[in-house]
Order: sequence, then structure tokens, then C-alpha cells
Amino acid sequence: MSRQSDASIGKAQKAFRRRKVLTLGEVAELIQSSVHTARRRLKEWRAHTSYNHNGQYYALPQVPEFDANGLWRWRGVFFSQHGNLKRTVIELVRRSQAGLDAGAMRSVLGLEPRSFLSAFADHPQLRREKTQGRFVYYSSDPDVYSGQRERRCELSAKAREPTPFEAVAILVEKIKHPAL
Repeated sequence: MSRQSDASIGKAQKAFRRRKVLTLGEVAELIQSSVHTARRRLKEWRAHTSYNHNGQYYALPQVPEFDANGLWRWRGVFFSQHGNLKRTVIELVRRSQAGLDAGAMRSVLGLEPRSFLSAFADHPQLRREKTQGRFVYYSSDPDVYSGQRERRCELSAKAREPTPFEAVAILVEKIKHPAL
């Protein structure tokens, strides 16, 4: 490797430490190479790719501070230690106690699920079932699935319909405060 490329690689890594997240084009410019070479270099560095913004952003492995779900957010850019969005959804569903529905995925991933959930309808590693009017995604592993399904049924049994009096009170509050 030439001195110039060593210097440009050092410059890129310094930029990563300072800014935490860079695009592929920015990396290519910093290391003075083609996009193809920059992509290869990022792979060598084992850089993480964002699971939103079409995987446009990268972070070096030592930068992200992943939460319990293996996710890290930086200024609107989301990363997962599980990889891309597909692998992340599969892993989050597999590790969930009672499967995940769209609302749970929205809160965990920070993305609007209707933009990606249709891709998982027939995924071989997931099992999708309609439960109480909503699709719930479970692991397709039979042992994991049976535990998740059992816990989902327990949770559903604990959830009860409001009494008529409670339903009227809820409706009155909704009318008074529509933003709630």
C-alpha cells in the first residue's frame, strides 16, 4: 500500500471518529478511490451499514453503542448489530417473548412498518398469523414459535374489553381531546 493511500485511509478513519457516520461517497472521496474500492475497504473494516436510508450510511465497528436489542441511532440514522433490516427483523422476532406486531416493530425499529412488513409475509424464517385483528410475526422455529404463541395467548387473555361505563368514559375523553 502506498503512503498516499495509508494517509487517506488514516484521514477517513479520523473522519469516522469525529463524525461517527459517513456515506459511501464520503468514504470514497476521503480515501481517494472509486465507490467500488470504498465499499471493499468498508467491508475489510467490518463497518456497520444503516438499516434505514437504503443502507446509505456506515459506521466503524467501535463507534456504535448498541442497546439491548442490538440497535443504535445516530441523528436519524439507524444501525443494527444484526445487519440489514431483513436480518434485524428476523432476529428481533426470534428473540421476542410473544412475537411482534406492527406496533411493536415500529417502536423498536423506529420505522413505519407498512414500508417493509409486506416483504416478510411469506419469509421462511418467520410465521405470520392474524391475532385479534392484527398480524403477529413469530419465529418459524417450532420450539420458539410454540413458546411465543403460548405467551401471546396468555397476554391476550389478560387483556380485557372495557366495561360499558369505561367505554363511554374513554369515548368522552377522546371527543374532548382528539389528539390523545
